[in-house]
Amino acid sequence: MSSPVQLPYKTILPIDRQSATAVYLQIVHHVINAIQRGFLSGGQQLPGTRAMSLLLEVHRKTVVAAYEELDAQGWITSRPNKGSFIKPVAHNRRTKKLDMQQLTEYPATTGFHFKRSNILDVPEELPGLPLRVTDGQPDYRLSPTDQLARYYTAALRRKVNRKHLGYNTLPGNVFFKTQLSNFLNSTRGLHITPRNILVTRGVEMGMYVSARTLINPGDTILVGNPGYYTANMTFQQSGARLKTIPVDQDGISVEAVERICKKQAVRMLYLTPHHHYPTTATLSAQRRVALLKLSATYGFIILEDDYEYDFHYQSSPILPLASADTEGMVVYLGSFGKTLAPGFRAGFLVAPASLIDEMEKVQAIIDRQGDTIMEQVLGELIAEGEIHRHLKKVQKIYHERRNHFCKMLSTELGDSVSFTTPPGGLAVWTQWKQGMNLLRMSKACAAQGLQLPRFLLYQTRELSAMRLGFGNFTLAEASNVLMQLKTAAASEIAL
Repeated sequence: MSSPVQLPYKTILPIDRQSATAVYLQIVHHVINAIQRGFLSGGQQLPGTRAMSLLLEVHRKTVVAAYEELDAQGWITSRPNKGSFIKPVAHNRRTKKLDMQQLTEYPATTGFHFKRSNILDVPEELPGLPLRVTDGQPDYRLSPTDQLARYYTAALRRKVNRKHLGYNTLPGNVFFKTQLSNFLNSTRGLHITPRNILVTRGVEMGMYVSARTLINPGDTILVGNPGYYTANMTFQQSGARLKTIPVDQDGISVEAVERICKKQAVRMLYLTPHHHYPTTATLSAQRRVALLKLSATYGFIILEDDYEYDFHYQSSPILPLASADTEGMVVYLGSFGKTLAPGFRAGFLVAPASLIDEMEKVQAIIDRQGDTIMEQVLGELIAEGEIHRHLKKVQKIYHERRNHFCKMLSTELGDSVSFTTPPGGLAVWTQWKQGMNLLRMSKACAAQGLQLPRFLLYQTRELSAMRLGFGNFTLAEASNVLMQLKTAAASEIAL
């Protein structure tokens, strides 16, 4: 048995004087860590409190407190006139060779096998670059933080709202669902009650719950081409087989949908009809009517993702398919993430009450409690008209940013790129000269401090395109971004 003072205890039990954790607790945690990882074995004697205090350069009372805590937790036993000893641990029969890297770092890999999935892989982003192009995210700097802070403070101070801090017997905040149903009825032409709403943490959760509830392995799901990678990954993870449908300037092809339905059973059609992702095309009125008829005829679900309903610049927003659904075939997704800020995780799913009941069971597994205080605040923002005032304000800002972004695209990159000014939303679909290597352009942008993520790039033999978000840039930032893109495009053309 090693002498209690032969081990490098100062190395095994490092003390961080700047840490907020008390020194005696640091000693306790390090000793437990060393026992669990096999560096201190059962029966091994620890140095006496005086000797350990000298080794660690701490007060003896600190070591006494640490030993008492270790004894109380059952890691060591103190014997009068003999010392303190490590209690035997079942898996730790012999002392391991001291490896400080193992002692101070969390394991890099598991000691067991687990199922891996490349379906959910997303290209890594480059950290630390000052500017980043998004796929159409809003500018969180425009978020009404003062109003939110005021409403949060008021909501937390009201005694009647303290019930929301406990577990809820009902799914979601009833007040919020009531206000939300009124809001959706007045802005989207729906005819719903709170019974038709599932409150989610954003569109992605609604998508996931829909997939878990509605899709079985082997089901055929129709999606646009090009389409939304997150939705495609979610459906594939549920075991669905995807079939892609062409998209043009009027949205998804109804004829292609009907051809597939005549040949095989289709479980679901996923749509972003207001502004198709990624091309921003708006589904025409004629195609909306035709798709609803096809859905009723062939029995497939329409999962309508209306992620950008609140931003339309050239006319009033187009009412969703859900507003004209009389057969109960449409499941409608939306969120306040773009309205307020991406970090404000409040979304919703609208469907017939019978389906909502089943979806609530699935959601309860991953989000039993939700965020009822946030829902209370959002309900009050709707009731007081703050949401409408905020939307009116940012609508003007984003409209100006779209016009500036498209004007600069035309004047500075007109020889390299073609595009149609989007009627709404926070992004522009740009098509580049065939043969241009978009990945190489992305790397050239990174060298200038501009991140152009890979998931924005759509490059095949027939297509060279990017979805470029403008909403999160001021006019000056947008000018900077586009000039860097111009430089990258010029270097690519020169090759």
